[in-house]
Amino acid sequence: MARQKSGLRGALGRLSAFYWVPRWVRVAAQGLALLGYGLMAALADPSPLAVDAPLPTWDVRNPTYSGPPRAAEIDVTEGTWLSIDVSPDGQTLIFDLLGDLYLLDIAGGAARSLTSGLAWDIQPRFSPDGKQVVFISDRAGGDNVWVMTLATGALKQITKESFRLLNSPVWHPNGQFIAAKKHFTTSRSLGTGEIWLYDATLPAPSDGVELVARPNKNYQKELGEPAFSADGETLFYTQSATSGNTFIYHDDSHGGLFQIKQLDLKTGETDVVAGGYGGAVRPVPSPDGQHLAYVKRVRSESRLFVMDLDSQAERMLVDDLDPDMQETWGVYGLYPNMAWLPDSQGLIYWAGGGFLKVDLATGEQTAIAFRVQDQRSVYEPPDVEVSVSDETFKTRMVRFARSSPKNDEVVFESLGRLFIKKGTSTPKPLLKNMADHHVFAPVFDQTGGRVYFLSWSDETLGGIWSVSARGGKAKALPLPPGHYTDLAISQDDRYLAYRKHAGSSLTHPDWGQAPGIYLFDRTENKEIKISDRGFDPHFGPEERLYYTDRKSSAAGRGSDSDAKTVLLSRNFEGFDERQLAQGDFVRRYQLSPDGQHLAFIENFQLYVTKVPALGIALDLSADYKGLGIGQASELGANYLAWSKDSGRISWSIGADHKNRSVRQGLAWTTAAEAVDLSQTVETDQPRGVVALTGARIITMDEAMGIIAVGTILIDGARIVQVGAIDEVVIPEGATRVDLSGKTLMPGMIDAHAHGPYGRADIIPQNNWSLLAHLALGVTTVHNPSSQASQVFAAAEYQKAGRILGPRIFSTGEVVYGAKSLGFAKVDALSDALTHVNRLKAQGAISIKNYNQPRREQRQQVIEAARQADMLVVAEGGSLFHQDMNLIVDGSTGIEHNIPTLKIYDDVVQLWRQSNSGYTPTLVVTYGGLTSEDYYYQTTEVWKHPLLSHFVPPDQLQARSVRRVMAPESDFKDDDAAAVALQLANEGVIVNTGAHGQREGLATHWELWSFVRGGFTPLAALKLATINPAHYLGMQASLGSLTAGKLADILVLSANPLDDIHNTQSLERVMLNGRLYDAQTLQEQITGDRPAPKLWWHDRAHLQIR
Repeated sequence: MARQKSGLRGALGRLSAFYWVPRWVRVAAQGLALLGYGLMAALADPSPLAVDAPLPTWDVRNPTYSGPPRAAEIDVTEGTWLSIDVSPDGQTLIFDLLGDLYLLDIAGGAARSLTSGLAWDIQPRFSPDGKQVVFISDRAGGDNVWVMTLATGALKQITKESFRLLNSPVWHPNGQFIAAKKHFTTSRSLGTGEIWLYDATLPAPSDGVELVARPNKNYQKELGEPAFSADGETLFYTQSATSGNTFIYHDDSHGGLFQIKQLDLKTGETDVVAGGYGGAVRPVPSPDGQHLAYVKRVRSESRLFVMDLDSQAERMLVDDLDPDMQETWGVYGLYPNMAWLPDSQGLIYWAGGGFLKVDLATGEQTAIAFRVQDQRSVYEPPDVEVSVSDETFKTRMVRFARSSPKNDEVVFESLGRLFIKKGTSTPKPLLKNMADHHVFAPVFDQTGGRVYFLSWSDETLGGIWSVSARGGKAKALPLPPGHYTDLAISQDDRYLAYRKHAGSSLTHPDWGQAPGIYLFDRTENKEIKISDRGFDPHFGPEERLYYTDRKSSAAGRGSDSDAKTVLLSRNFEGFDERQLAQGDFVRRYQLSPDGQHLAFIENFQLYVTKVPALGIALDLSADYKGLGIGQASELGANYLAWSKDSGRISWSIGADHKNRSVRQGLAWTTAAEAVDLSQTVETDQPRGVVALTGARIITMDEAMGIIAVGTILIDGARIVQVGAIDEVVIPEGATRVDLSGKTLMPGMIDAHAHGPYGRADIIPQNNWSLLAHLALGVTTVHNPSSQASQVFAAAEYQKAGRILGPRIFSTGEVVYGAKSLGFAKVDALSDALTHVNRLKAQGAISIKNYNQPRREQRQQVIEAARQADMLVVAEGGSLFHQDMNLIVDGSTGIEHNIPTLKIYDDVVQLWRQSNSGYTPTLVVTYGGLTSEDYYYQTTEVWKHPLLSHFVPPDQLQARSVRRVMAPESDFKDDDAAAVALQLANEGVIVNTGAHGQREGLATHWELWSFVRGGFTPLAALKLATINPAHYLGMQASLGSLTAGKLADILVLSANPLDDIHNTQSLERVMLNGRLYDAQTLQEQITGDRPAPKLWWHDRAHLQIR
């Protein structure tokens, strides 16, 4: 057996107590029953729970919410993902259910509450003497280890982590120490673990000592589930057996995904005990030291095995466990805790919603019945109505605002056009030409007389231009077509700096050679390459060009834990590189022209510090204490710029352009000066009355009505009347569209969409991803994780008719809990409010509460969203317990499926009383192969007539031609759909969420998978229409074919109620009253907008399917 050294040597000396007492431990454990210790008698009348530690400012158990909770009644005889333990006398069980702990006689019966309230308590374990229980609780803010004295109910906090949180605690047999998994993240919000040891006898929380270290800082695969041998000399634990650092979803569990290892606490050596085919997780050593129980997969199904530790022979004891977590994140463990009976002759485990006792010798199983009658406090989600159908809108995503050198004018981009605003006057268009381009990134020259800017055209690509600041026709600089961003101008106006990007399928693959940072010498009309890497070039003193770069020693998603954002400079020939600053989480830098101050963004806020000398390297952060530093922004910042004289720093947030002076120091006490650059713009909509007649109409109204042969009357963008063909009077002058034999249904709403909206700062004129979504019937998307400067810009472009695609809503950037460039610090409600209001100012309707590690942080984000009148969608990141407390804390809904793949009556009862929704995203199912995998296997996606017209072959064929092949049992999308059906049947709002996996078609895949999971076709259609409309607060305008709502209508050639796969038989799509041919998106009847032309449409070899 291979052996490896543990990083334990330094700790072994401090753990010598392990080896003084193992015999006493064994005797004590076996003798508890003989001593007459009766646990249930001792707990006949426990005193109220006491908390030794002072309450935090924000109390998880009584959050400072705007409204009170409701009581949800729980009366169940089954539960979901329950951890269980057996008392040393073998008479009592302890288990967790929905965040509370319960005691149960081993014979079964009524469970007795041990803990209650809003705190989430899980994974209880009896102490070796049976007098205490260790468990995980978030009652002090985040998941930490706590111990309760059973006779008194007194609590003691063992650990006090605020970021590296704990789970899976286990007692050492001497009763003095507790081991637990400490969770370590990379720049991904989930990651790996380390095993740490804590002294349970200390009066206050301690730091503990490391027993098992993670392999490296970038490792993000599972390591946890500690368990001590009965003699205390060995620590068993689970670790991923696969190579590399990067976690992979639904990795193949037919191989060996996990191993159980044993650490010899005397020598520090580590052996592999179990693993191989089907893996091995959740080690449970027997009290007599002879056996190890664990969970292993056979043909993708989880089974309970027992190994004889002497011979290492293993045998299957139970073949019908619930699914383990080997193919998804297993942060809290890969299977719930189970326990041996004290005599080592059997085990107690959870499966099928209940508890069972299995005999070691015979395999005979005995059910242990229980009943929990209790309550849970549940908070209401925010009640939000989202405006969809206004005839005008106010722009909020104003980009690239720059003040003139005299600070009396501001030039900016909005809707792909340039405007200039002087004082309090109305902004005026700057250009008299270039209406067929998107223009952006304007900069004044140093006189304020001219403006230089960038352009984009899907046909002619990008360029650099200049125009008089008084307005007029622009002139192009003598540069080749390209993909230009990040424009800057030197103090003497001689040089322009910019970034050139490689080609891409989103914009255009051509003219992308030699990407990097460049200078253009206007005097000599010469281009000079400065660097292959970097972004945000700008000019400092002494003829040097400064730019930002992000450097890491590792590659792979989330593998940049050691990355630094650096500010570099080179001379104008591209040599003599120097570093001025670095920071772990700095997003960008901007040095003042005189080199005296440095501005940078971290945690989405703008900070300014002094620069004593350009040769002194600075290590910067929001908490920098080295030199004077000031926070300039209040809500957030983007588009930084210094004034010509270096006396002012300016930035934008939403439509506000702000600035501050640095002349009097950096300790600002008043609000920044602000200019509102918003404009009121008309929403694009047609004129005239159109009647769609003769079709079957699936209304998706409250009655779920179906009109066999009907008419929909539309005036402009809005439905006026829906009814049988003989009931609707078509007014004179209306345009009639005969749709006899067709089926009409509402446009589909993707409640969890992702996708590209731009490339760097470039918003393409024809975004093939958006076009494919629309052609396939998705008329509205909600993206719960995107880049604000792109998604909200694209949303406004779409609303104004500047680009074609579904209407777009988003959270913008997630409120992220991992230490990364996207980290959103939340240590108080005020922090959460700042993030929420920053995103709302830019156009967000919702907030993505994404894996903030502590529950108090997640609660604060929920309350901030409630106060800002915003939705708050949450992602538990494949963590069952986090999903559940996100529900009780008042989230609008849970994104992604419950990772357990099975739920029982406890979850159903809680959820149906919560008013939280559910978007399980079956195309990326947690726990196994997905809906996407299934339909790649069963259909020729690359030949799809609509999809292949809009999605470039390098994106479509590369993913879909060679596909995974697996038996039906390996696909878990229908299992997750069956769980969604349980919830939907109880009134929970369930939605489709295609996750950007396959443009538009993935929404159809979701519908088809829901039907595979048990939904009827009509019930499934709700999940893509009226349900997400309610979920997103848009039901007044979207979701059904009802008078007064917007005319988002799909024309199908076949009836999806006969066969759900007919949803893809799209012939026409109506969006906001405009009717398009689905095959080309040529506008028909309502206007004459041409079909979008994409860059590969005239390339013959790219038409091969």
